[in-house]
Amino acid sequence: MGYAIETRDLTRVFRSSAEVVALDRATIQVREGELFGVLGPNGAGKTTLIKILCTLLLPTSGKAFVGGWDVEGEPQKIREVINMVSGGEVSGYGLLTVRENLWLFSQLYGIPGGEARDRIGDLLKVVGLEARADTKVNRISSGERQKMNLCRGLVTDPKILFLDEPTLGLDVNASRAIRCYVKSWLAERPGRTILLTTHYMHEAEELCDRVAIIDRGKVLACDTPSALKRRVEGEASFRLEVALTDLGLEEMGQLPGVRWFFREDKPERGVTEMRFILEDEAVIPSIITRLVEKKVRVLHLSKTEPTLEDTFVKIVGKTI
Repeated sequence: MGYAIETRDLTRVFRSSAEVVALDRATIQVREGELFGVLGPNGAGKTTLIKILCTLLLPTSGKAFVGGWDVEGEPQKIREVINMVSGGEVSGYGLLTVRENLWLFSQLYGIPGGEARDRIGDLLKVVGLEARADTKVNRISSGERQKMNLCRGLVTDPKILFLDEPTLGLDVNASRAIRCYVKSWLAERPGRTILLTTHYMHEAEELCDRVAIIDRGKVLACDTPSALKRRVEGEASFRLEVALTDLGLEEMGQLPGVRWFFREDKPERGVTEMRFILEDEAVIPSIITRLVEKKVRVLHLSKTEPTLEDTFVKIVGKTI
């Protein structure tokens, strides 16, 4: 089985008033038939990566191949076998209905009429847009527009599909339906491949065969979700919530027995959350004692099983 997507030291630099390195020698290999995830905070380089792979942006240096074709030398061949859906994007023609927009895109790709009608009907049913199929796009909500965008990406039955935050802004039920459909769509034909970027850790764990963690343009880790989680297995992992405080708590990470420490303020909930990886649970009393000495009110303490988010935070040093 070959690579559906491959990059070699892929670099993209934007030059304006200051030089910005969006991708920094990023190397990944996505196998045919794989659902490959890319996780990273805002500004990590995820969208730049997808734009290069979709032939919308040229790399500054390095190489990228999609379907075995070079993004710089053979862009037209790549465009014939791919499609892309971006969360929150504005697409379609407002004066056309949802069904008419999907029909138009299907005909631009030369899909036979009967096949196109069947696909459009099936997709509208999956995302719950049947009742809105004959409503003009300028009269539907942003969430409904995002559902239509997903239908547009799938109606062409691409060999390689790029999903950039596909469930952004959707409710829980719609997101669940889309994840289920994406999995079944991929399973129907083993040769199909998906590259997914997402902010949702549970989405990556549920869908992805492998995940690359990227930050500041660099690929920091790449493996299966279970293998990535094993990086923190066997360690005592705790989450501690205290009343929101502006006190410096960095010293908590310097206490004896603390292997790793992360602090995040969550003003919307009125709490400061701390995460610890400890050599032993016996370290907990010294942590609590130090907080009490600083007159910080402890609200909640829990031991946690390793999650993909724990691994992400440990590698990147912050939440997504």
